[in-house]
Amino acid sequence: MDEKQVILVVDDDKEIVRVLGKLLELEGYEVYAAGDGIEALEIVTGRKVHLILLDVMMPKLDGLSTLMELRKRRNIPVIILSAKTEESDKVLGLSMGADDYVSKPFQTAELMARVRSQLRRYLMLGDAKKQEHADHILQTGGLSLDLNGKELLVDGGKVHLTATEYKITEFLMRNMGQVFSAEEIYSKVWNEDAYAVENTVMVHIRRIREKIEIDTKNPTYLKVVWGIGYKMEKIPVWK
Repeated sequence: MDEKQVILVVDDDKEIVRVLGKLLELEGYEVYAAGDGIEALEIVTGRKVHLILLDVMMPKLDGLSTLMELRKRRNIPVIILSAKTEESDKVLGLSMGADDYVSKPFQTAELMARVRSQLRRYLMLGDAKKQEHADHILQTGGLSLDLNGKELLVDGGKVHLTATEYKITEFLMRNMGQVFSAEEIYSKVWNEDAYAVENTVMVHIRRIREKIEIDTKNPTYLKVVWGIGYKMEKIPVWK
């Protein structure tokens, strides 16, 4: 069975998101939704997305600023949806990296046709395959984990991890920003019930830190949340 193509709808108008989501799902697409640019960038960083429908006027981070940040790393097709209908607005959006520009209110049949056209071009030109490689990379700041090659890089330099250290690192990087207790980490990594495992997990965490941190007493990436557990810090990589 072919993998579903994924479309991210970015708009602070929840009704537009709901309607577009239903339309796209009826066309057979999988849909993600975001209410602002910051949320959209977080989704694109952690998940595979094939096309973005992007509003311009949004809180926190507007559509054009979001597009600029996106284009620093990704070549995903972007269709701007905007109530701004002036020719100068369209030219600006396209010049900043948008693949298409649709004015609101739009005809749903026309929008779906434009979506199909952009996806076809993206998939046929091979950009999606190039992006597939990028989707196998988990990154936070200067820390980069290649899921295919099972390889960890710190500021471009390869770091050797034991099998268990790799599993812990992968688990935490797949869930960046989330705090996990020693018991939760043990259960996920060792795949068995956790009982009195604090020291076991702590030793492995310390060894990982020694390999990835410049200052283990003031870690940048792998941090302790006292009394709760451990987390991999989520550090922006867009800049």
